[in-house]
Amino acid sequence: MGALSNLRVLDLTQVLAGPYCTMLLADMGADVVKVERPGGDLIRSNPPFVDDAEAEAYGGYFQSVNRGKRSLELDFGDEDDREDFLSLVETADVVVENYRAGTMEKYDLGYETLAERNPALVYSSIRGFGDPRTGETHRQGQPSFDLIAQALGGVMEITGQADGPPTKVGPGIGDLFTATLNCVGILAAINHRERTGEGQYVDTGMYDAMISLTERAIYQHSYTGEAPTRRGNAHPTLFPYDAFETADGHAVIAAFGTNHWTELCAAMDRDDLAADYPTAADRLEHREPLRAEIADWAARRTTEELVDALEGRVPAAPVQTTDDIFDDPHVHTRGMLVAVDQPGADADVEIAGNPIKMTETPPDPRGRAPLLDEHREEVLGERAETAADD
Repeated sequence: MGALSNLRVLDLTQVLAGPYCTMLLADMGADVVKVERPGGDLIRSNPPFVDDAEAEAYGGYFQSVNRGKRSLELDFGDEDDREDFLSLVETADVVVENYRAGTMEKYDLGYETLAERNPALVYSSIRGFGDPRTGETHRQGQPSFDLIAQALGGVMEITGQADGPPTKVGPGIGDLFTATLNCVGILAAINHRERTGEGQYVDTGMYDAMISLTERAIYQHSYTGEAPTRRGNAHPTLFPYDAFETADGHAVIAAFGTNHWTELCAAMDRDDLAADYPTAADRLEHREPLRAEIADWAARRTTEELVDALEGRVPAAPVQTTDDIFDDPHVHTRGMLVAVDQPGADADVEIAGNPIKMTETPPDPRGRAPLLDEHREEVLGERAETAADD
């Protein structure tokens, strides 16, 4: 029994942001019914596959963020399907969708309509630019993806090497961070409902979320009047806090505190640097020559040698590949790789686990992602049973 096992969530989302949000809820025990449009989520057919794309029900993209959900295929353009959905809304706790603003209203299934059926409903949307209900702008209705959000929100401008172009962060943070914030908003709304009995609308925009994520750039601009830009792996106000090339790879060192700086200098056999640059301000002022000293020391060691020399004394780590992650016993002990069945492949695959750990109700990915419309009879049958009980 997960912490949210009392909640029923109707998940109308697709691709990444919405499904990741509802995946978090499912991992924490919520009954998440993935209501899919005819043909299913757009990313069901996205690679990679284990072996045979024709034989396998879906690829890794869909599997990763839809585990532990139930699937029901509905066409909102069909009156019977629309009524089926509305009947499910009557006993649902949460509805989540990530369509463009106005899409649900075209089917007369917007928040106001659903709230009439269920005043305690928490209705949540994830959109590129938010919803007019919480602040109307000219951008609403425009399509958006992770790349758009990262570009507009300043993430790309401060990511990459100083002499290189603006660079997208590898993971889809425009989707994932927005989804996580949306999950927080849903849980806050559920808490409010527990106290008052009132449902409400929860709105999280991707552009807004990226502004929140780049908080450092925002306050830097406000304090200095200058627009921050790319600094590679360095930090604008902390030193050393950077990646360094080793004889066989790269490692990161975060020794901006005086205690860690002293330990780093001792490991380098350069106590003179500790004496000559005793304060954080000294080190920031002379960061370029000091970085060269550390880089020279790092280049003459393997990554393992560097980390071993600093481990327990200075925050340092290797820059790992996913091969390294799969080999790391820490990752396995923490349950961060989860095996699930891959339908059509006669094999298990591993997906990322849930980083939220709880002692009494630990989140637990509950099996593979669903086949399209796999749970129709189950879900609609439960609705009929509920109506009979009433």
